[in-house]
Amino acid sequence: MTHGAPLVLYNSLTRSLETFEPIDPANVRVYSCGPTVYNYAHIGNLRAYVFTDTLSRVLRWKGYPLTHVINITDVGHLTSDADAGDDKMEAAAKASAKSIWDIAAHYTAAFKANLNDLNIRQPSRWSVATDHIAEMIAFGERIAPKHCYQLDSGLYFDVSTVPDYGRLAGAQDDVREGRIDTVAGKRHPQDFAIWRASPPGEQRQMEWDSPWGKGAPGWHLECSVMSEKYLGSPFDIHTGGIDHREIHHPNEIAQNQAYCDCSDTGARWWMHNNFLVERSGKMSKSSGDFRTLQKLVDAGVHPLAYRLMCLQAHYRSELEFSEENLLAALTRLKRLAITVTQLRDRPPAPSAGSALGYRERLDRAVSDDLNTAKALVALDELLADKTVSPADRLAALSDFDAVLGLGLGEMRREDLRVRPAAATLTEADIATHLAGRREARAAKDFARSDAIRDELAAARVEVMDGDPLGWDWRPTL
Repeated sequence: MTHGAPLVLYNSLTRSLETFEPIDPANVRVYSCGPTVYNYAHIGNLRAYVFTDTLSRVLRWKGYPLTHVINITDVGHLTSDADAGDDKMEAAAKASAKSIWDIAAHYTAAFKANLNDLNIRQPSRWSVATDHIAEMIAFGERIAPKHCYQLDSGLYFDVSTVPDYGRLAGAQDDVREGRIDTVAGKRHPQDFAIWRASPPGEQRQMEWDSPWGKGAPGWHLECSVMSEKYLGSPFDIHTGGIDHREIHHPNEIAQNQAYCDCSDTGARWWMHNNFLVERSGKMSKSSGDFRTLQKLVDAGVHPLAYRLMCLQAHYRSELEFSEENLLAALTRLKRLAITVTQLRDRPPAPSAGSALGYRERLDRAVSDDLNTAKALVALDELLADKTVSPADRLAALSDFDAVLGLGLGEMRREDLRVRPAAATLTEADIATHLAGRREARAAKDFARSDAIRDELAAARVEVMDGDPLGWDWRPTL
């Protein structure tokens, strides 16, 4: 498709929906804040990349050439939101008694494996922070004379030297300041580190010489440096989680304005996905018991069920995670897989209707600020429309797959069965138990039927009586 319906996207900078017009139609440029690789990503972190992948898929499907950069933060991100506490990477290395470089390599590989499991496409470029220290120092040297001041603890950016600081965050100064730890000597609470000096007598695993002493860059600096290097300024879209909207991204904008000596914010669009919320409180890494994608897989849930769960909500809405919601998404995914398999297995037939309207509905849905929930409704109705031949429905499905990334065109329902890591029964064992239970129920031997159900429940298998999919069972989390 070449563009189709006008693409309307929500711009956090203006708090409004705006029609997307690329700076250069021959090269749409997108930068996404990547992970700090000191631990495994939790499923809340991964929602951001389902959103970013959806954006990139929509842009490509609509015919825009795309350059997409995601950074890997392996230095500079402190345990507080601003300039106090340990570097998260240094802290992880100390806690594990491993090299910080080994820590970064391990968790980077784990993160990329998560993206692969979620069918998230690779960006045009992975940009690693520690590969760009020289450019960060040069960036700091350029902005320091007019915008920075030096303390014993490092070089700090004076936010009063740029216009309209914090516009992206909105009128939430008290909220932002509550997340910033006090650093002695700072002129304003919102001032932030460009370069953090190593404390006297302390040697970090990651530190470099600079005009401001031996130390390491501040977290915010890397994204300004790498986005400018690989995408230029201004570029089209900068994405990240909504938590970045209050401090990290306003600080990026301030650095960008200082670097260009103008009011340019770096990106034309700033886009943020909302939180994944879990009422049990297991979404924070600080809890030490957070949910990872691998934990869902170990419980017997296919990772694409999580992707579908994310797509069922608008990216700007809070999404509540619960076992019930996840398993419902898994059931919906199985239903889709069954329907597509049936279409593939049917003999050719003439088509009384057309699939064109469904492609147009897909385009209208995702052009409306990436409304994947509406796109999924159109997909359901396409697959159920008997006036359109199976071949035409499958052809239209390829467009939905290109945008939604579920891979339904090649999927069969058996692909979605994941054996729980703690399972004590094989699928053959489960099938035998279920057959015995059906016999018991047919003989009205309900005591035996209930005993088999309880035995399966002890093995973390939930029997689904009357399941319309003919699935018969599903894992419990």
